[in-house]
Amino acid sequence: MATPEDVREQVRARYAEAAIAVTGGTTNAELNDALQLADDCGTSSCCSGNVEVDDSFGAVLYSSDEQGELPAEAVAASLGCGNPTAVAALREGERVLDLGSGGGIDVLLSARRVGETGFAYGVDMTEEMLELARANAAKAGATNVEFLHGTIEDVPLPDQAVDVVISNCVVNLSPHKEKVLAEMFRVLTPGGRIGISDVVAEDHLTPADRAERGSYVGCIAGALSRAEYLDGLRAAGFADAEVEFTHEAVPGMHGAIIRATKPA
Repeated sequence: MATPEDVREQVRARYAEAAIAVTGGTTNAELNDALQLADDCGTSSCCSGNVEVDDSFGAVLYSSDEQGELPAEAVAASLGCGNPTAVAALREGERVLDLGSGGGIDVLLSARRVGETGFAYGVDMTEEMLELARANAAKAGATNVEFLHGTIEDVPLPDQAVDVVISNCVVNLSPHKEKVLAEMFRVLTPGGRIGISDVVAEDHLTPADRAERGSYVGCIAGALSRAEYLDGLRAAGFADAEVEFTHEAVPGMHGAIIRATKPA
């Protein structure tokens, strides 16, 4: 059985490979095809499993207008299972944190939503992705963004630093999800909120059932069930927690929207 350190290294290596490919000119569709060939579970993107899935992953989840706002490399590096900037309903002047920010697509879109009076942070553990994200920010002329090196279990920001936390199919990749949820709560201001996209299992699926449907680095084996997600959010201190399934990724496992608030 893989240790948490093994899982972290597998995830880091996968995303480093993706960042290098995008820097070399690989498109989003080509990147997903390459990952499908490379993954022994047959995943067609970060968030798909070892059976055929639809194309509701990656850049296709962003409108043509949103894609047109960004450097091509930011769009190409998109491997998520949702559009958290839309989920979070960002407002002018807010401070936003994206956990597992990758090539920067959600940070750059967030920066545009919150405007000059707001700010968008991205945290990622992969140096290659951070380099790509910073280059994308420079190409986009974004001045209200900062990309930080760190893990989502130990966010390099002080308490109550942001108004909103977003994330796009990354929480499932953590071997210590309770720490991730606690960090979300810690960095949020009172009254702050989360609006994240993730893969979530139906409650009847055991961890073994989930592992049969796809790999950990493919965003399947490590997914929480709906009940586990809700219990984890409540344990971290969140209120008004909800998990809404949006589309099935593999049988019994869904792309989902997760929302909750930090009590004021």
